[in-house]
Amino acid sequence: MNKQEQSSQLTHSLILLLTAIIWGTSFVAQSAGMQVVGPIIYNCIRMFLGGLVLLPIIFARNSIRKSGNHPVAPAKDSVSKGILAGIILCIASNLQNIAMIDASAGKAGFMTAFYIILVPIVGIFLGKKTSFLTWVSVILALAGLYFLCIGRGGALYFAPSDLLLIGCALFFSFHILYVDRISGDTDGLTVSCTQFLVAGMISIPFIFLIDMLVLHMEPSVASLRSAWFPIAYSGFMSCGVAYTLQIIGQKGVHPTLASLIMSLESVVSAISGLIILQQKLSVDETIGCIAMFTAVILAQLPTPSKKF
Repeated sequence: MNKQEQSSQLTHSLILLLTAIIWGTSFVAQSAGMQVVGPIIYNCIRMFLGGLVLLPIIFARNSIRKSGNHPVAPAKDSVSKGILAGIILCIASNLQNIAMIDASAGKAGFMTAFYIILVPIVGIFLGKKTSFLTWVSVILALAGLYFLCIGRGGALYFAPSDLLLIGCALFFSFHILYVDRISGDTDGLTVSCTQFLVAGMISIPFIFLIDMLVLHMEPSVASLRSAWFPIAYSGFMSCGVAYTLQIIGQKGVHPTLASLIMSLESVVSAISGLIILQQKLSVDETIGCIAMFTAVILAQLPTPSKKF
């Protein structure tokens, strides 16, 4: 890798790091919001906000390009690919929100980071090669996940919320790999905007099926008013800004490395949950967090050229 490529990868890595910081603090907003509104309506509104905040930016950018006689790329391909991204994102984010009714912000963040294990595994079937050192970090992250889910008496125990978060991580790994596949030949803003609007629309019927019928959480003006700040933060920052940064950042970074950088959201979520919500982790959970954080750092070290 030459200096120009290294500089490009560093820039894109820093963009993904900023993405992780925004997502990590958003876990706290989600945890607070889940106390007053249903998980699906929360996710539905924040997705629509994320898409709507990008619409004027897209229109303004296209207007500037036209006035400067710069060609505007056709949006059709980006929209069609954004639809599938939105379907995957809808499943992943709604599973996460439902789980966060019971799981703390810190634990949810680290359990969601299970995608750092799933990305290279799924990537094998898509022809993606991963370095040996990255696989070592993946194993270390798996050990961290064990400590996060260990129960009393040393037995591994998966609560319903844990299983939902693992399912969420699986779909987030699909999302990361899909974004990696389409990011090179699509408009990031258009894809991002489309995926949010699609995820919001798909979520609407599940407000009635899950929030109201299963969880008995009736939406009301009072509850939405109480949760306006967490929803707004998640919509504008986590969706509108962070997911767009993800699409931009992944253009210059291997998907496995991208997933490891973005998994730092788990560290941010644990720290934010402790400071803002006074949510504390147990000794075992703390060990798990340290192991997963070490795995992320290990994956950033220079590696031999041989791939597996």
